[in-house]
Amino acid sequence: MGFNAFSGAAGQDFSDLLRNTPPSRAYAGASSEAAGFSDESLESVTGPERRWSWVEIDLSAIRHNIQVAKRRLAPGCRLMAVVKANAYGHGAVQVAKIALSAGASQLAVATVNEGVQLRRAGIDAPILVLSEPPASAIPLLLHHRLTPSVYTPEFAIAYGEAADRHGVRAPFHLALNTGMNRIGVRFDEAVEFVRQISFHRALEQLGTFTHFATADCAETLDFHMQLRRFKETVAAMRAAGIDPGLVHCANSAAILRYPETHMDMARLGISMYGFHPCPETRGYFDLRPAMSVHARITAVNTPPMSEGVSYGMNYRSTGSVKICTIPVGYADGYVRALSGRTSVVYAGHLCRQVGNICMDQCMFEVDMRSHATHRRLDPHVGDEVLLVGAQSPAAVSIEDLCDVLGTIPHELCCAFSLRMPKVYLR
Repeated sequence: MGFNAFSGAAGQDFSDLLRNTPPSRAYAGASSEAAGFSDESLESVTGPERRWSWVEIDLSAIRHNIQVAKRRLAPGCRLMAVVKANAYGHGAVQVAKIALSAGASQLAVATVNEGVQLRRAGIDAPILVLSEPPASAIPLLLHHRLTPSVYTPEFAIAYGEAADRHGVRAPFHLALNTGMNRIGVRFDEAVEFVRQISFHRALEQLGTFTHFATADCAETLDFHMQLRRFKETVAAMRAAGIDPGLVHCANSAAILRYPETHMDMARLGISMYGFHPCPETRGYFDLRPAMSVHARITAVNTPPMSEGVSYGMNYRSTGSVKICTIPVGYADGYVRALSGRTSVVYAGHLCRQVGNICMDQCMFEVDMRSHATHRRLDPHVGDEVLLVGAQSPAAVSIEDLCDVLGTIPHELCCAFSLRMPKVYLR
C-alpha cells in the first residue's frame, strides 16, 4: 500500500488527519484499515521479506556430508546424527528429517525440550538425550519415548520406578567418564554402578558411550588413553555378564581420523554441517558447508571526509567511499568483536566492514575510486550482500570469522540462528 492511500477525501495528509482526530476515532480508523488484510496474506510475507536478513541452509550439503561419513564407517556401524542446539543453528526438525532420509538411524539432542520438539514434528526415530536430565523431567521422557543418558543411581532408580508404575520400559544409555571429566560414571566404577541399579526390572541399558576431549587435537596421548579406558570398561562389563547395548564413542573427528573408534555406532556432529573438526582432515574429505548468511542493503550514504560512522566513530570516511547499512548485528550473531576486522561479499568483491557492529545493524564501505583490478561498484538499497558465503571470486567463511575471533564454528553457527529466519534449499 502506497503512502497516497492514507490521504483524506480532500487530499488531507494522513498525519494532519491524525492530529485533528480524537484518539478513539483514530485507532478505530487504523483498525478498519488493518481489517482489510487477511491472515493468509499477512502470513505470506515471509521472514526475509519482513527484515532484509536471513540464513540459507543447503540441505543437499548436509545429505552429502552424511554420505561422506557413512562411506568412512564399517558395514553395520550405525550413524547417529547430532541435532542438538537447533542442529548447531541449522534447524533441528529440518536437519533431522534430511539426516534420517540420508541414512542416519538415530538422533542425539542435549535437552528434553529438544527431543520433545522432534517428536511433536512427527519424528519417530530413536532420540538420545546426551545428558542426564533432572528427575522432574522423567514423565516427559517416558511419554515422548526419549532415551536419557544415565550416570547417577538416584536418577536411574527414579526413572525405573516411574516407568514401572506406568507399565513401560525405561531405556537408557550409560555415559562413561573416561577422562574428559565432564559427565559420566567413572570408567573404573562402571561395573559396580550397573550392578547397583540393575535390580530394577524396568531399566533397560540400550547403549554405552563416552566422549573424546582431544580427538580433534594433533597430540594423541590423551585420546588414546580415553579410547583404551573405554574399550577396557566395555570388556569388563561383558565379562561381568552385563550387556552394554550399542557401544559408541566416535565424534566427527574420530569418525574421520580413527576407524577403530566406530564400533556399533558413531555420532556425527559438526562435520554433518560441513566443517572440518581439525586441520588433519582437510584435503582428505570433501565436506560442504550448509550455512550461508545473507542481507540486503537498507541505506547508502556518502559521508564527507573525516566524518565518523557508528557508535564511538572508530572509523572515519576517506571521502571516496559509500557507506552501506545492512540489518544484521550482534543480536543476530554477527559478533561485535568482528567490528572493523572482517569483510562482506558484494557483487563478487570483498568490501570491508566498518564502524562498530550495532545490536541490529552494521555498515560496510564501498570504495568509489576506479581500480585496475576491479570495476567500480555502485551499491543500491535492496542489493544482496553475503556475510558468510561465496560469490566468485570472493568468499567469507565461518572459519574466517572464527580465525578473527579465536573461536570454533559451533559457536558462530548457533549464534547466527538466534534471530534471523532460515531459508531451506534442497
